[in-house]
Amino acid sequence: MRGRLRRALAAAAAAAAVLAGAAAPAQAEPAGTLALAGPVAQGEAAKFGYGTPDPHGANWIGVYHRGEGPVEEEYTEPSLAWAYAPEAEGEAEVDTAALRAGDYTAYLLARDGYEWLAEPVDFTVTDDRPVSFPADEITLRNGREGDAYQASVGGLASGGGEPEFSKASGPEWAEVAADGTVTGTPDQGGADAEVVVEAAGADGSTDRITAVVPVREEKEPLVGELDVMSYNTWHAGTQVDGYHEKQLRYLAESGPDIVGLQETEGEAAERLAGALGWYHWQSPGSLGVISKYPITEERGEVNASGSVKIALDGEESEVAVWNVHLGYTPYGPYDACDAGMPVDRILEREAESGRTPQIEDTVAAMEEDIAAAGDVPVLLLGDFNSPSHLDWTEANREKNCGYADVPWPASTVPAGAGLTDSFREAHPDPVAEPGTTWSPLFPRRDGATGVKEPQDRIDFVYYAGDLEVRGSEALVAGDPQVYPDHAGNEWTSDHAAVMTAFALDG
Repeated sequence: MRGRLRRALAAAAAAAAVLAGAAAPAQAEPAGTLALAGPVAQGEAAKFGYGTPDPHGANWIGVYHRGEGPVEEEYTEPSLAWAYAPEAEGEAEVDTAALRAGDYTAYLLARDGYEWLAEPVDFTVTDDRPVSFPADEITLRNGREGDAYQASVGGLASGGGEPEFSKASGPEWAEVAADGTVTGTPDQGGADAEVVVEAAGADGSTDRITAVVPVREEKEPLVGELDVMSYNTWHAGTQVDGYHEKQLRYLAESGPDIVGLQETEGEAAERLAGALGWYHWQSPGSLGVISKYPITEERGEVNASGSVKIALDGEESEVAVWNVHLGYTPYGPYDACDAGMPVDRILEREAESGRTPQIEDTVAAMEEDIAAAGDVPVLLLGDFNSPSHLDWTEANREKNCGYADVPWPASTVPAGAGLTDSFREAHPDPVAEPGTTWSPLFPRRDGATGVKEPQDRIDFVYYAGDLEVRGSEALVAGDPQVYPDHAGNEWTSDHAAVMTAFALDG
């Protein structure tokens, strides 16, 4: 939702300076030095030696994906890992426990900013662990009796060098290729097929996963129930150690079919879909959509939203999906609970935040989809960075700092256009079922300290069309420790996710 870490705050300041015309002039070739002391295995710290003629207590080393980061000495995105390097000459350890195996670039940067003090250093994090799957079981996309089937689990395995895959057990129709692709033609509908896949690492290690294929009967619609999730990944998950495997485990165990992602850092949708064997759409910035079923149309972006069309059963069953990440500041509950502003001033500041025009632009762009929702259902998912008018009611006045009947535009605009809040349809009483998504990591303003943080439902799954809500819930994995003790959490976000189960064919 909001930038909580020092690097994100520094980034915002740098970006603001650029927008204000205060960007520093081009610098001469940096006089400092930066060097990596030895290889880096996943889970280990990266140890750097450095030197600079301009020492400062806020000089720092930042790690980014290879070739990314402040390549023009300007902020582009939060660092993946970092450490201060305050001396004229010294050594610094950067905790890279959150990084997955891959290629990275380290920069020695000046004074909590982005001016280079030395030439960047490229390095690689290797994965020397035994081969393993992130979960014991995963449900793949549906199959149908008599129809050719294909899905993959090969991207789920980590470690073990370049593993090869084989079928350990399962129905005769299912085959498993060396790359982990499951193929065949199901011969019996109405039941789940379980295919046990074994991964064998080049180091001799092995692991297994049970791939469950729900098989529909011949001529039956391919998808009868659709599980839809909105999931803010919190800087793509990079604030938590081992985030990639943890995200895969969460998605495998929670079982969504379609996920709207926010804070993807321009990569999480492609990365997660690649590992899951799913389809994806990835924006250059915050937004992404991943799906078990084919994305047949990418509609691009409109203000703070993006849209795709997904074929659940060819042209016989489609769904239009919109994903949003609305502006985060100023934040309405702070205006209410901290400043005690009158409601009309709060609403003025909703517009100033960008949320009001963003949701208005999004809903306007959805007009044709909403009008056609009787034929093709439409979904609106996302991090709205705003509560709902359905939650700020008279019954919740005490919880909501003395306010009631606040018409938050981020929720009234979709409702006015004919979209239904699926969680509140499943749970009409906001007192009995608050559905809080902000925030499992911030019960107080600074996590474990500070004033109490307003707890609200700010992540939503809206819908229109021929869908029946079967259930909806706010989800986290494990028992998240609050900020700043979050690095070891099983849950990789600062939001809870929200998932709604829809029936399509009764």
